Amino acid sequence: MLVLVLDSSTPAVTAALAEVTDGVRLLASRCTVDARAHGELLSPQIVACLAEADVVPSDLAAVVAGLGPGPFTGLRVGLVTAASLAHALDVPAYGVNSLDGLGLAASGGTRPVLAATDARRREIYWAVYAADGSRVTEPAVATPAVVADALAGLGVTEAVGDGALRYADVLGVPVRPEPRYPDALRMAELAAARIRCGAPGEPLTPCYLRRPDAVAATARKPVLR
Repeated sequence: MLVLVLDSSTPAVTAALAEVTDGVRLLASRCTVDARAHGELLSPQIVACLAEADVVPSDLAAVVAGLGPGPFTGLRVGLVTAASLAHALDVPAYGVNSLDGLGLAASGGTRPVLAATDARRREIYWAVYAADGSRVTEPAVATPAVVADALAGLGVTEAVGDGALRYADVLGVPVRPEPRYPDALRMAELAAARIRCGAPGEPLTPCYLRRPDAVAATARKPVLR
């Protein structure tokens, strides 16, 4: 089964085509780091992935989308695109936590690892993952100093992700240069069981963890003074 994987929860705009059988393998992928161009980059990357694998949209069996956590504007680009494609093609859409895609890509060691992405406002989105890639803590947003205090009691000895790299001096644990952003192959793996059994599609509910910066006005402004 051919599956389109999308993620726009970080500055890395990601599109990939995966094949899900007994295992999961990537057939094509595109990733461009640009926090200001999610809307401009994602659709051309989808087209490029399909063309590289000589696949047309009607060949797709499902769409997988990263649910975040991530900033409001960028994250909704991927989710709206994924939901629109799934609806137009009449295929199921499945959501996966984007931090899980990062944490699973960092698995394979012997100790828990911190996965962190940049949340702006001098904060990070973060969660801790066991050696097998399973999540130990719920995704959260906090300052690096608060996260550093939490790590001491979780046995974390290293970290991954763009957020960890930005605040390595505060977190106080070694930070691996890779993986830096959610991994498309791992995201497909996280949805593979649902894809194989033909599970119904799901609402792609974004994981924001905080309210957007833009809010509606609460009072009317006078027109005449």
